[in-house]
Amino acid sequence: MRTTTTVRPGGEQAPDRLDGALLRTAFVLVLGPILAVLDTTIVSVGIDAVARDLGGRLGNVKWISTGYLLAVSMVMPLSGWAAERFGAKTMWMASVALFVAGSALCGLAGSTAALIVFRVLQGIGGGMIQPLGQSMLVQAAGPSRLGRVLSITILPITFAPVLGPVVGGVILHNLDWRWMFLVNVPIGVATLLLAARTLPGGTRAGTGVKLDVLGLVLLPPGLAALVYGFSAAGEAGGFGAGTVALPLICGTLLVLGYVAHALRGKGTALVDLRLFARRGFAVATANSFLQGAALYSSMLLLPLYYEQVEHADALRAGLMLAPQALGTAAATYVAGRLTDRMAPRPLVLAGILITLAGTFAFTQLGSAPDGWLLLLSLVVRGAGLGVVMAPGMAAVYGSVERHEAPRAAGAVNTLNRVGGALGTAILAVVLQRHLEGGAAPAVAYGATFWWAVGLSAVTLVPALFYPGREK
Repeated sequence: MRTTTTVRPGGEQAPDRLDGALLRTAFVLVLGPILAVLDTTIVSVGIDAVARDLGGRLGNVKWISTGYLLAVSMVMPLSGWAAERFGAKTMWMASVALFVAGSALCGLAGSTAALIVFRVLQGIGGGMIQPLGQSMLVQAAGPSRLGRVLSITILPITFAPVLGPVVGGVILHNLDWRWMFLVNVPIGVATLLLAARTLPGGTRAGTGVKLDVLGLVLLPPGLAALVYGFSAAGEAGGFGAGTVALPLICGTLLVLGYVAHALRGKGTALVDLRLFARRGFAVATANSFLQGAALYSSMLLLPLYYEQVEHADALRAGLMLAPQALGTAAATYVAGRLTDRMAPRPLVLAGILITLAGTFAFTQLGSAPDGWLLLLSLVVRGAGLGVVMAPGMAAVYGSVERHEAPRAAGAVNTLNRVGGALGTAILAVVLQRHLEGGAAPAVAYGATFWWAVGLSAVTLVPALFYPGREK
């Protein structure tokens, strides 16, 4: 299957230079994902404070995070249809507004139950922000500028997991936990004002775009069940418990039912599976799924190691991840420029190998490696992740036509999130079993990082099949 390229309306190729209008668009669109990622990492720091203040049981309080995650998983597949039906700009701003409203309500919540409901509302808004923003940016950039523009949007997001614990720690030290949510409100309002003035129209609203009702009944609940099952597996320490197996089985059946429905070809499916018939798209989304498993799972291990083994508080643990973010930022800038000039395969393969090299030192935690070696390894690991991201995303969007970008964005972001849930569950189960088996904490983390290395190594398989750039 040949790799297609996108063009601007009217058929003209986008200019090679990153003009001011495009940079302003990229700046505004990246504010939304930063809000969502920061919120997730800030809230993870303050769960204990919320439980103490609202008097909720631990089993209920965990739904503050789980409810948000499930809401995100359910609405992401809807982003493509929503952009086509109501317009990308309209839906992006509505998503940010809903996220901000949910944040304000979370800050005012008087009980654990109310906070969980408002977090679900937040997740409904937050789940569409990234796929809608990506599709708008892809359509604005055109093929000749895609790698550089995507790299610009990645740069700030890489620092959000580092800033989250820092901001959360400062808030909890000086203010009430409610400000973990209320801090989103002024930033979100400013983002909406900038978006109203800056963002292009994106895809136009289409009154004839019908919602795939059967797909809506099958796919979002199926994905939510899978994500919940993976989350429960991490907490239960295995996949055999009924609370884990039942949602995983139900989720799998629902997703398989959706696949059968979508392949019948009647109408426009919620997620267009015909896109996967294209080699470039299929390879890139498979790689994104596996990259999600490798990245999110390791992002669970790293701060936990510093907190549980090095006895760092959440603030210091977040700062310890700063070298990785710096490595990602530097490599992403370079990789973005290279992405517009060469095929993705060598870049993605090189990035994966660099990531593996940067992760290896953490497999030796049982031998107490020097702190400087771990610091250097984080820089190298971050650089590898940075090399992979821009060409991987560019390969996804370079394989579809301009009008297909919203559906492509919904598919790739959904698979990346499900992959992250799967990878996190695997590593959480492995770590818990090593700890329950009597291994010293450092040894247990070192053994678990071997699994992280394995997840990263698996991503080499689809990366080998990336097509070359069409001449």
